[in-house]
Amino acid sequence: MSLKEFKAKRTRLQSYTWFGLPLVVIGGWFYPKLGFLLMGCMVGALGIAAFQGRQWCDWLCPRGSFYDLFLDRVSRKATIPLFFRRTGTRIGMILLLFTVLGIQIYYAWPGVDAIGKAFVVVLTVTTSIGIVVGIGIHPRTWCTVCPMGTIANWMSAGKKPLAIEETCIDCTLCAKVCPMQLTPYKDKAAGVMQDNDCVKCGTCVAACPKKALSFPKKHAA
Repeated sequence: MSLKEFKAKRTRLQSYTWFGLPLVVIGGWFYPKLGFLLMGCMVGALGIAAFQGRQWCDWLCPRGSFYDLFLDRVSRKATIPLFFRRTGTRIGMILLLFTVLGIQIYYAWPGVDAIGKAFVVVLTVTTSIGIVVGIGIHPRTWCTVCPMGTIANWMSAGKKPLAIEETCIDCTLCAKVCPMQLTPYKDKAAGVMQDNDCVKCGTCVAACPKKALSFPKKHAA
């Protein structure tokens, strides 16, 4: 499958899920119970991470799909600052968001609509921030600090990593097409991708001119 064909396939898959984001962010203000769908995304992200690595973030995540499909057209596509990838930053974001959410749920308890609204508020605020940094830096900037993405990262160690063969010629095409701005070619000596932020999308596999990259068969292009 050519890179163009692969991207078309991935875009099609993302078109099936992106609408879940506006459904909750917009619809949730009128029907707060929609906020509980966010819990489904959390469970899905961690459930898949336990077996497949951070694959949920490829096209199953409505927010990730939305950012890829819509922000890609208007983003500066600059390099994501290392600050966003630092462990301290990511832990801080987890503590901040879960503390804010926890406090909101505490005061909303036991009102079902009020609790749902708490999820809607958090999703709306974080999505808005994601849009701003997505346009100003790179579409997937938020994904580097997303709490569920970070936890999925920690759970992903050794879960079906990208294999890198010695035939890799360091052409850097894999890095240029990676939606997470990762650099697979740099891990050639290790033989497998070392960065657990890999979302297993397979774009790098399709782009590699030497077919030096591969996932288990169901991930390969």
